[in-house]
Amino acid sequence: MAHAEKHVIIGIHVINRIQHVRDVQAILTQYGCSIRTRLGLHETDEKCCSPNGLILLEMYGDENEYKGMLDELRAIDGIEVKTMEFAHS
Repeated sequence: MAHAEKHVIIGIHVINRIQHVRDVQAILTQYGCSIRTRLGLHETDEKCCSPNGLILLEMYGDENEYKGMLDELRAIDGIEVKTMEFAHS
């Protein structure tokens, strides 16, 4: 199924953001043309900033173009990746 027929959302749970920020950012930059929307979430308040975070991506284009990104992210210890697909009828 071509990507135009579905929405693909990827969730990236990052444990210890400070440790993994460079590797994750480098991978996201490499596949930047396949990312339509990017949203970063982490807990924070006046007393602390969580070391963990969640990145949500809306992907664009052919799935084969960004499958490597998923493999590279999953290879990093402390990174969990999940995908959601919503088909258009």
